[in-house]
Amino acid sequence: MSTTHTSAQTTAQSSESTTEKADRLAAFLREEAADGETYLKAKFIADDVDLSPKEIGALIVQLQDSVQGIEIEKWSYTGATTWRVSPT
Repeated sequence: MSTTHTSAQTTAQSSESTTEKADRLAAFLREEAADGETYLKAKFIADDVDLSPKEIGALIVQLQDSVQGIEIEKWSYTGATTWRVSPT
């Protein structure tokens, strides 16, 4: 991966609004929970949603009370937070 590509990718990510990132994460979580409850860690889904684990951690806390159609619950912490996501 070239430095130029990395800079361009970082610029693209930083220009994306928090709302757009939250919407993308919420859509991913809904899809994952469509067949029933699922458990996940931010570091394992980061590539799937094109966000850093840190961004996911911050956004998922915000989504807990605001996203429709799914329930997000902090489940456990062993090296990283595990989140339980289930349809409502």
